[in-house]
Amino acid sequence: MVKIGEVKKVAVLGAGIMGHGIAELAALAGYQTTLRDINQELVDKGMENIKKSLDKFAEKKRISKEMADQSWSRLKGVVDLDKAVKDTDFIVEAVPEVMDLKKQVYKELDKKAPKHAILATNTSTLPISEIASATSRPEKVIGMHFFNPPPLMPLVEIIRGDKTDNETTQTTAEMSKKMGKQVVICRKDVPGFIVNRLLGPLLAEAARTVERGEAKVEEIDSALAYKIGLPMGIFLVADYSGIDTIVKASEETKKRDPQAPGPQKLFAEKAKKGEFGWKSGKGFYDWSKGRPTIPTGVGDKFDPIPLFAPVINAAAWLIRNDVADPKDIDVGVKLGLGYPKGLCEMADEWGIDKIVNILKDKQAKYGEYYTPDQLLTKTVSEGKTGVKAGEGFYEYAAAAGAGWTYKATIFKREPPFAWLTFNRPQRLNSISPELTMDLDHCLDELWNDEEVKVLILTGAGDRAFCAGADISGFKGGTPNMAFEVTRRLQTVTTKMEKFPKPIIAAINGFALGGGLEIAMACDFRLAVESATFGQPEIMLGIMPGAGGTQRLSKYVGLGRAKEMIMLGDRINAEEAQRIGLINRAFPADKFEQEVKTFAMRVAAGPPIALKMAKYAVNYGTEVPLDIGLILESGLFGVLFGTEDMVEGTTAFLEKRFPKFKGK
Repeated sequence: MVKIGEVKKVAVLGAGIMGHGIAELAALAGYQTTLRDINQELVDKGMENIKKSLDKFAEKKRISKEMADQSWSRLKGVVDLDKAVKDTDFIVEAVPEVMDLKKQVYKELDKKAPKHAILATNTSTLPISEIASATSRPEKVIGMHFFNPPPLMPLVEIIRGDKTDNETTQTTAEMSKKMGKQVVICRKDVPGFIVNRLLGPLLAEAARTVERGEAKVEEIDSALAYKIGLPMGIFLVADYSGIDTIVKASEETKKRDPQAPGPQKLFAEKAKKGEFGWKSGKGFYDWSKGRPTIPTGVGDKFDPIPLFAPVINAAAWLIRNDVADPKDIDVGVKLGLGYPKGLCEMADEWGIDKIVNILKDKQAKYGEYYTPDQLLTKTVSEGKTGVKAGEGFYEYAAAAGAGWTYKATIFKREPPFAWLTFNRPQRLNSISPELTMDLDHCLDELWNDEEVKVLILTGAGDRAFCAGADISGFKGGTPNMAFEVTRRLQTVTTKMEKFPKPIIAAINGFALGGGLEIAMACDFRLAVESATFGQPEIMLGIMPGAGGTQRLSKYVGLGRAKEMIMLGDRINAEEAQRIGLINRAFPADKFEQEVKTFAMRVAAGPPIALKMAKYAVNYGTEVPLDIGLILESGLFGVLFGTEDMVEGTTAFLEKRFPKFKGK
């Protein structure tokens, strides 16, 4: 069986939108990659699209020119299937979503591919086990659902077939991560897998709501976009995806799952008229002049929560049947569908009891489809109704007594350190008012916590620490609003410098704009080798507003700071370390452990001395040297009579490691 470290060569079958995108990712990840299609014209077109994409990434400085050239050198295109799969370790099939076609491809692969090779199918709907049945190696067949477009979308959904083994699953997951993707694993081969199984009920319920005359298309889309914060309304999603595609997918899912809602009349009628959405120029919206704009205000009176009740019901079914856990479900909808929050997170906020009551009401009116899942009714009977009760799909210790619920972050206390993870991966962990408040509260909560010696800040997912302010919030803003937003973040970053304990920024991806400004307010900056740094605000016609113009020059010098700020240039981790912006950079597979090791070393130090040293450096360097030296002497004097000072000197003389108590 091939293992992750043994994968050297990858073949991608199908040079269309998905195929050439997957091949590009494989080459970027360092694999020798072959792109194959049924004729030379398709292969050439796919290779041309990869070259354009690599050049565009280099132009935008998402990757270096050298990295683009190296990736291109790893690629080749062929028509002959034997040549494509010869000596290949991992094959990704990305042919059209037709079961007979896929099974025919897998019959050929079973004969031609090396016996050790893993066979992954990029499908969003078709059952993995049925595809695997066309081979003599079903244990090596797995679903690998990339989202469109693969180079940009951060999620890969991995689906186990009935006979897929653990080593195949682990290797596929690790390869996906090496391609820069976050992974969710669908543990069972259920129709729709995770993401589409949850998208289907929302599409269906929105259509039924219109069919019942309870709301109009524009009202629903407006409410979903502006009340819930979805990237686009559900009918706009249908237009964008293709209404005919949705009808076909609904039919296929219904065949395999009698409990699925199936095609809705509203969609079927549109498809019958040839109104497929953007590709036909008309669907629920008119696309003749480009992408439509969802009107604001028209959905103000529409309550979108009942639309989500059947979706949350479907999520509960997935959890109860051990297909996925709440975290995988929430990551899936946030990264795969762009939701601002996960379904389980939303259910906990709204109240699971409220969701159950909505379902029961719909069940009484419209039938058994709405019967609440056993998991939901059991959870409510146990009093676990969500945030207000302190527990639902997740536990909320703060809600049960501390009086604060972290909304845009994940707070984890692991003495001797604590983690605060910026949890907006679908927005590259960009800064929102809730995130700023969470960070501010975290500092207050830990200020006098004697067990926590070090605070670590990091970002959810594998792409970003924090990519700056959420630009979507700029629309309709006023100068006064901008002033208040920057002052609020400035206040928090200043509090970070006053915080009596060391703070580590664990930079696991982009640190841009306000994200870099937060990192610069930390005491240490540790980065993954693939991290990217920059103050790109100038390209938006503005400038850094949370300390970037003041702190950056302290680390990199005045000239380099002006260059980064006025040109908006981005730099990689190697350059950031060379100029002093970060302390150290580590490989991705060792990053978390290296951060923990570093944090443990810091946490082992004398707490009072660490606090005084932090203050001496942060404030002494802001004043003339003679005043800074007086500050240093005064703080040194404070330390001279502490128990930690006695312990430190005694341990030195006794040639042992000191045990500091912060006294």
